[in-house]
Amino acid sequence: MKGLHVMTESTTTTAPARISEGSGSTPLLEVRNLVKHFPVRSTGVVRRVVGQVQAVDDISFTVQRGSSLGLVGESGCGKSTTGRLVTRLLDPTSGEVRFEGNDIASLRPKQMLPFRREIQIIFQDPYSSLNPRHTVGSIIGTPLQVHNIVPKNKVLSRVQELLEVVGLNPEHYNRYPGEFSGGQRQRIGIARALAVRPKLIVADEPVSALDVSIQAQVMNLLESLQKEFGISFLFIAHDLAVVRHFCPEVAVMYLGKIVEVADRESLYTQPHHPYTQALLSAVPDVRQAQVGGRRERIRLFGDVPSPIDPPSGCRFRTRCWKAQDICATQEPPLQALANGHRVACHFAAPPTIEDARASQAAAAEAVTLESEGAVADA
Repeated sequence: MKGLHVMTESTTTTAPARISEGSGSTPLLEVRNLVKHFPVRSTGVVRRVVGQVQAVDDISFTVQRGSSLGLVGESGCGKSTTGRLVTRLLDPTSGEVRFEGNDIASLRPKQMLPFRREIQIIFQDPYSSLNPRHTVGSIIGTPLQVHNIVPKNKVLSRVQELLEVVGLNPEHYNRYPGEFSGGQRQRIGIARALAVRPKLIVADEPVSALDVSIQAQVMNLLESLQKEFGISFLFIAHDLAVVRHFCPEVAVMYLGKIVEVADRESLYTQPHHPYTQALLSAVPDVRQAQVGGRRERIRLFGDVPSPIDPPSGCRFRTRCWKAQDICATQEPPLQALANGHRVACHFAAPPTIEDARASQAAAAEAVTLESEGAVADA
């Protein structure tokens, strides 16, 4: 890591002026009522808008300086879309994205340029996120030139420093992405994100495409970089074990909504939202297995509703064993509980054995009804 220390000290005078820092108590990133709807158009000569995919629908969260927020949920719940909205790779339909107090949600491309230095992203797929026609030196060096961070004659040496920081051979700057393994490519992506010395990195499932042993190496690298340089992370993942290891605070998404936010210990030991309970019950617990215990699995019934036509009221009610009439008519707000949780549920409570059994009974009934319907159709 010594190479990057030299980089931060030697370029202080040449780097462009930073945006207003804000007070130490102000969150680095504050998302307020963020919405992203994608139009659905009909086929034919005249393509009319016939619906909206509600990918992200009125979510709010904060990321503190030097800390990490984990964003978890099923595939298709809107996690990656949220990451792209924060980095302004997508324009939001409405809402605010405040970075150090500055609302960047509606800025034009030229106005966004100074913030591009401050906010970087690590993509999920290390194979498609790197241009196969560019060398590693060009991939990492381009941000240095675009943001005028170092003189042109020092770009190569800076690229080599960054490669060394992420654990790669500095002499491989002239190689192409196709000559590296998946784990090495992800390290190249990390080096590219680090090149402009950002304050916030959106890590969009950075280890999901890697082998387990490589996952540990990349996670250890991210953790050491965070401690060394005080980088904040919005860490998007579906691997709950990885999120628990890396993020002190976790937000759970379902069908475009945040349903629960809490610190990791509270969330993992006493989840209150039924969806969070079902999600965590599916994770194997080695510690319980070692002592001869067994966690009751909560099985959900039914399919995930379409984001084009989500259920009224609570979006999880069609799969929830606690659902009642109020869940269909009133959307539960994300409200604070006594233990620091924030939960969007009319009947939020810690899980019980009865919850697991009720869910299993509902799932069994749904399977029975489905099989009876298939026999009737036959």
